[in-house]
Amino acid sequence: MGQKTNPIGNRLGIIRGWESNWYGGRNYGDKIAEDDKIRKYVHARLSKASVSSVIIERTLRLVTVTITTARPGIIIGKGGQEVDKLKEELKKITGKEVQINIFEIKRPELDARLVAASIARQIESRISYRRAIKMAIAATMRMNAEGIKVQISGRLNGAEMARSEHYKEGRIPLSTFRADIDYALVEAHTTYGRLGVKVWIMKGEVYGKRELSPLVGLSKKQGKGGNERAGNSKRPQNRRRK
Repeated sequence: MGQKTNPIGNRLGIIRGWESNWYGGRNYGDKIAEDDKIRKYVHARLSKASVSSVIIERTLRLVTVTITTARPGIIIGKGGQEVDKLKEELKKITGKEVQINIFEIKRPELDARLVAASIARQIESRISYRRAIKMAIAATMRMNAEGIKVQISGRLNGAEMARSEHYKEGRIPLSTFRADIDYALVEAHTTYGRLGVKVWIMKGEVYGKRELSPLVGLSKKQGKGGNERAGNSKRPQNRRRK
């Protein structure tokens, strides 16, 4: 069972929350199609900003789009200009008021989508797939993940016949519902066809009741972190003077 079911869908309502939160009513299908359009647009528009997930919440007149990213500075832009542009573009797509929140991913090595995208980008720039995968596995295990599995499928190294290979380190208990497993599939577009890169990352086990929000453990980014950094940098100097 664990091999056949999407590990994220398998844990919804148990230790994971939904990425679209709204009540559908009669035009349920239209809202799903609109959510898909928003996600595709954001991923295409911010392809260089390491976007992991796009969480959409709706009220009667407002659509709240929450973007989780490893590089919030690119999305925010100078003085928040880029966010305002993105807001206007999403307004045209939805025809409603849009609010954008940005959350920073502090450890991108533990995010399955970002790891898979990194491997796919390296393969596209003609780096050996084995080297890219082994480097990604080593980086993830260095960040104290309990396990990682990477599967790559397609015409590997331009071979005539497509095949699949998988690399694994640590443990990935797919049938254990309390296991916090992140999963992603990203495609690499090479000159000899598409390669599919699948990544499973085991972050640990969740005991007791957990908040069912995809934003657990992430920090909100508003582009005003300069003062905090300056304050932190002064503290060690004061100690030395004493």
